[in-house]
Amino acid sequence: MTTTDEQLKEEMKKTSKHFSDDKFWGKLKKYAKKAGASVVYAVLLLYFTLQKPEVPTKAKATIIGALGYFILPLDLIPDVMVGVGYTDDLGALGVALFQVAIYIDTDIKQKAKEKLIEWFGEGVDTSDIDSKIN
Repeated sequence: MTTTDEQLKEEMKKTSKHFSDDKFWGKLKKYAKKAGASVVYAVLLLYFTLQKPEVPTKAKATIIGALGYFILPLDLIPDVMVGVGYTDDLGALGVALFQVAIYIDTDIKQKAKEKLIEWFGEGVDTSDIDSKIN
């Protein structure tokens, strides 16, 4: 069954109750240190890709789904579990990154890295994720 752009847009409307800029930045700022640089980098890459007008609706739906899952307070593995709480989030984010990697350009990576440096300081290593989406 083929999904039309209209169906995707309708689905995006439904999931938008779990994703908004305010919810996104609120959770990210609150849990950035606990989630770690890799999770935050993946989230930022998806967020900045979502902002690009030329990204197709289907790719945006994938991104919103992954970011919505990240924002949801109830996860498969609760985020409060030390050491493993963000494992499921990173898995969902990784799948989304792989699916939309073609739209992640140097500008998006730079914006994400600048935000990482702001929150984590210089020397944050993004090579693991960068190598997987190139």
